[in-house]
Amino acid sequence: MVSAFEWYGCLLLLTGVAGSVSQRTDPLTPPAPEYAHSIRLDGDIILGGLFPVHARGERGAPCGELKKEKGIHRLEAMLFAIDLINKDPDLLPNVTLGARILDTCSRDTYALEQSLTFVQALIERDSTDVRCTSGEQPIFAKPDKIIGVIGAAASSVSIMVANILRLFKIPQISYASTAPELSDNTRYDFFSRVVPPDSYQAQAMLDIVTAMGWNYVSTLASEGNYGESGVEAFVQISRESGGVCIAQSLKIPREPRLGEFDKIILRLLETPNARAIVMFANEDDIRRVLDAAKRNNQTGHFLWVGSDSWGSKISPVVQQESVAEGAITILPKRASIEAFDRYFKSRSLSNNRRNVWFAEFWEENFGCKLGMHGKRPGSPKKCTGLEKVGRDSTYEQEGKVQFVMDAVYAMANALHRMHRDLCSGYPGLCPRMSNIDGKELLGYIRNVSFNGSAKTLVVFNENGDAPGRYDIYQYQITNRSAEYRIIGHWTDQLHLNMNAMQWASGDSSVPASVCSLPCQTGERKKVVKGVSCCWHCERCEGYHYQASEFTCQLCPYEQRPDQNRTGCQPIPIIKLEWHSPWAVVPVFIAILGILTTTFVVVTFVRYNDTPIVRASGREMSYVLLTGIFLCYVTTFPMIAAPEVAVCSFRRIFLGLGMCFSYAALLTKTNRIHRIFEQGKQSVAAPRFISPASQLVITFSLISVQLMGVFVWFVADPPHTIVDYGEQRTQDPENARGVLKCDISDLSLICSLGYSILLMVTCTVYAIKTRGVPETFNEAKPIGFTMYTTCIIWLAFIPIFFGTAQSAEFSYPDLKPWAHSFSASVSLGMLYMPKVYIIILHPEQNVPKRKRSFKAIVTAATMTNKLSQLASERPNGEVKTELCESVDNSSEYRRLLYQAQFVNVNVASGSMT
Repeated sequence: MVSAFEWYGCLLLLTGVAGSVSQRTDPLTPPAPEYAHSIRLDGDIILGGLFPVHARGERGAPCGELKKEKGIHRLEAMLFAIDLINKDPDLLPNVTLGARILDTCSRDTYALEQSLTFVQALIERDSTDVRCTSGEQPIFAKPDKIIGVIGAAASSVSIMVANILRLFKIPQISYASTAPELSDNTRYDFFSRVVPPDSYQAQAMLDIVTAMGWNYVSTLASEGNYGESGVEAFVQISRESGGVCIAQSLKIPREPRLGEFDKIILRLLETPNARAIVMFANEDDIRRVLDAAKRNNQTGHFLWVGSDSWGSKISPVVQQESVAEGAITILPKRASIEAFDRYFKSRSLSNNRRNVWFAEFWEENFGCKLGMHGKRPGSPKKCTGLEKVGRDSTYEQEGKVQFVMDAVYAMANALHRMHRDLCSGYPGLCPRMSNIDGKELLGYIRNVSFNGSAKTLVVFNENGDAPGRYDIYQYQITNRSAEYRIIGHWTDQLHLNMNAMQWASGDSSVPASVCSLPCQTGERKKVVKGVSCCWHCERCEGYHYQASEFTCQLCPYEQRPDQNRTGCQPIPIIKLEWHSPWAVVPVFIAILGILTTTFVVVTFVRYNDTPIVRASGREMSYVLLTGIFLCYVTTFPMIAAPEVAVCSFRRIFLGLGMCFSYAALLTKTNRIHRIFEQGKQSVAAPRFISPASQLVITFSLISVQLMGVFVWFVADPPHTIVDYGEQRTQDPENARGVLKCDISDLSLICSLGYSILLMVTCTVYAIKTRGVPETFNEAKPIGFTMYTTCIIWLAFIPIFFGTAQSAEFSYPDLKPWAHSFSASVSLGMLYMPKVYIIILHPEQNVPKRKRSFKAIVTAATMTNKLSQLASERPNGEVKTELCESVDNSSEYRRLLYQAQFVNVNVASGSMT
């Protein structure tokens, strides 16, 4: 993995990225731009340093404006600490500390590129492909070996850099990174910090919110490890402890677009009761959030609770003091280092040449311009070099100065103990420390224990974290000035002075930021799991109603919630109305069918002794017409409002009409089949073909249906039910109960099954008698009738069961259609042609000469044989064969003649 950085290390060496600061004779001349990216101090041991000297750049630029406090103050704190250590005879005696300090520009990717400088000495370089333009061998500058790094500030930058430094076993001590993620010793094993992680800070902030009585807050985080992990820790701890609800968790993008902060303010206003805003955001984002709140006229509305990134900094609240008033912030417990104040105020352009960014700070701090290379070309004022920090400009020590110095001292103390153990009084660096092992140094770092610059104990736990000690501040505005005042502290528990607090409203009472508003009617309070004080108002959905403040209950099956969902009301009951189109059309068809059937019956009665009526089989025809009539009548009980009497009629007529019809047709087709089957074997007439026998057979078949209905009545007496499941829609407003007779699908199938069995059997016989000569014309209409009826019922069955969930298409509606269509087919195909002849062509309704049964059957049999042979042989062969067999038979001619004029008396039984 080291070789992966080889190309970049060579590039750094050749381009002078590792160049040191040049000495300048003119103190008013700023450093040359090519050297203005790093600081290098010679020493026996070189420490790396990462500081956000500049802000994040815009429009693709890596760096932006200078950061006077977070950048220059902290950087100078490291230089000051190194000076003190090098002067201390008791700490690293005869060993000089040096430094290589880089600017991260507050951007993790840029910091990663810069941190590659720290690992150059550990990268194997291949110079075979490097050639100078003059042809001479290239001379490589020997890179400084960095044994440890101080930094970085932002957690996202520290995470990025830590992933590189651990590969080369370079220990790292941060002075400001507080992301809980960095406590993972398996991933960031070479990372330590002198500030407590955000898990402690989150607990302290939660204790503050709880002490204020705020149980409804929003969180706001800058995108990145610091902000996101801080908010995540706060949310997790609040859920575990209970008492605080999170209204919204918003995130500030790493590269916010124009108007982004106004959108954030508007989103926070979507939950106006959540006035308290817990912020884990960087300094720049805090300033822009406050500015957006001021721009949207929300001064005094929000109650800010800021993390240590806000602390007691002045820059976030400059020119927006009113909107920041009352903000409660937290900062790791610190003290102002007076020695640093004296040191920093004494810095000038002449005595601080080692800081390549000091000239830029000078221009920014005093609002002047240094020569023609100055960073402020538009400034009318020229710098004299005689300006003084703290006298000609405001000065306040940055909050993390103490921790920068503690980080440097922690590294120095670890090196001192290592030197004591390895060198045993050897002056300077002994050979055993000429090549310091990073893992061994890490062990010394984790075991240091000393009083830091603020006289507080500096120690590390097994994860490299410092203990949690915080000061609590509130930003207050008085008649004289605006300032941060300490109102308490946190060390494992909160100590808060409520009397020292001051709010923008001028009221001494704490503003409210409560969790939940009262729920509306029909809504229940759903308590957030683990947070007993917070709830969401959840509407009782579906068929539930509000039973109490916290519960919704399901209405009884036959009821639905009322409009307010505070109780239940009966579900409306519907039934098929007579005026419905699904009732009007079947009733019309039924009435028309009844009238037509009645007309046919009257016609047959009037012409009862005519050949057509007698040939149709008068007795069986009347039975069949009765069945057709009953099929039409069935429509009325099927559509009528269900009650016990109607349900009784439904059960009786459900299959009775069909049973009458198909029992009569089955008897007729069976009789024709038996007659012609018997004729092939004997000239004797088959048994039970007389009209009386046919009636007995027919009514025997019908009695089976009646017996089944009787058993059904006994086993399950008819009654009505209301089916609430058929129309139980997702929206209770559309729910309906369907009033119907208690006839299950199984009962329906059993009731119709017998009639369908008769129908199928009749169809089978119709198929068997399809070869009867055309003159025996009763069989073929029956066949066509049965084929059509089968098609109707094959279509009805899937339609009925496929629409079983719709009240408008349930079986009381479709059943009359199927009955009426079946009856109409039988009536139209079997009787309308006969009525047509009887009424309009009476000349065809005349008697013909009767033939004996023997002659009829023999002629039909010969005709069948002729038809079969004609279908099996070519014309010439058939003719020759038949002529040879019957040419000399006069009986053949006689029977063939009879076959042409035989009457359908076969069906009526009037043969002699």
